[in-house]
Amino acid sequence: MTTVFQKAATNNKYPVFGTLFDIYTMKNRFYFNKFAALILLATLTAFAVFAQSPNLPVPRQEKLLNGLKVLMWNDAKADKVSVVIRVHSGASFDPQNKEGVMQMLADNIFPNESVKEFFTDDLGGSLEITINHDYIQINATAKSEEFLTMIETLANAVSKPLIDKETTAKLRAARLEKLKELEKNPAYVADRAVAQKLLGTFPYGRSVAGTTESLQKIDYADLIFAKDRFFTADNATVAVTGNVKPELAFRAVRRYFGAWAKSENRIPSSFKQPDAPQSKLFILDSPIQNKSEFRFALRGLSRSDKDFYAAQILEKILQKRFQMREGKNAFVRHESHILPGLFIFGVSDWNLGQIKKAENTISLPGTDDYQNYFLKDAIKPEEFDRAKTEFSAQLSQTDLMNFWLDGDTFKLSPIKAESHNAQNVAIADVQRVLEKLQKEAAAMILVFAEESPKTAN
Repeated sequence: MTTVFQKAATNNKYPVFGTLFDIYTMKNRFYFNKFAALILLATLTAFAVFAQSPNLPVPRQEKLLNGLKVLMWNDAKADKVSVVIRVHSGASFDPQNKEGVMQMLADNIFPNESVKEFFTDDLGGSLEITINHDYIQINATAKSEEFLTMIETLANAVSKPLIDKETTAKLRAARLEKLKELEKNPAYVADRAVAQKLLGTFPYGRSVAGTTESLQKIDYADLIFAKDRFFTADNATVAVTGNVKPELAFRAVRRYFGAWAKSENRIPSSFKQPDAPQSKLFILDSPIQNKSEFRFALRGLSRSDKDFYAAQILEKILQKRFQMREGKNAFVRHESHILPGLFIFGVSDWNLGQIKKAENTISLPGTDDYQNYFLKDAIKPEEFDRAKTEFSAQLSQTDLMNFWLDGDTFKLSPIKAESHNAQNVAIADVQRVLEKLQKEAAAMILVFAEESPKTAN
């Protein structure tokens, strides 16, 4: 096996390192090879765990007449049963100027806190609803003996949601209060602003939670339209795992979810690709004084892209580079979706104490070509090896239940093919993604507010 050290030793750019390596290998070759073999074994083991977990093997798969897909695992050692319902449409499908429709539709599934208390107190489990741009998901658990009650409760909520004026008004008011709190966070403001500057009205440039203006425009008819179009059995998957036999689970799902209507006429949506962003730094006022949040963003890859795993490894490499310059407050995040998403680079308290603002400009120079500092250098073997090791360790912790659901949402390859794709990422693949980013125009945002001068008493 050719290692990073061997490559460096044979490279004439590093003659001193090569000499040291020769001495090292003559004395310690045996121990070095054993260490390298252990590293390789650990990496392969991580991928093996990802490909096939003994606690969550390949599920039994069924489909109801209404198009609902069902995944079922039996785990006899579990003390609870988990049910996940995923609807494969999220906030990307919010109408223009009515962002927040799908969020409010998700809120409407269980509009009262009493239902969550019922899951906790009576069923001995939990209930959670999440939404992003790509899907709405209900996560529920209960004691094994309460499985049928849980299934019936969930099925009634998703197949016959009550949508009316009064409930919609209450949900809108609650959502507006949550949005006010979000908008007090400079990091949230910066994340939303840079996405909007990069992508405009393209789905991922718009907020999942909506805006104050868009929420005010939503009425109950918008929720009914979204429900009839997207919240349907043939656009969903139900996954069940725990101490319940698949035969019983399937009979229960078929009985209680069989009445969930399927879509009569789902028209696929099309989205206009965003224009290239303006190549300048935009300045926004921070809701908190003496606070700065800096962001720049580039177009990324979709979840189903053949280079998705290479992009995930590149994310780790770029974060290391970014933090070497900007410190631990810096991060890089690759947000992948059904369609190509974005790479976001962010720093909290960026150059705080040095920024001087005059109207809508700042005194710091050199931001126009800022992103090239982190993208211009080719991927080094040691960078790739370290990032891939981190990636494989992270991958071994993947929740396979959600991974199977991702397969339906993002139209992925079978799980074995996905494992193969993840395992066989090469440095050339990561370099190819980096070169793609080098050609992308960046959107740049600074959220900043100077500390108000103290007034004399």
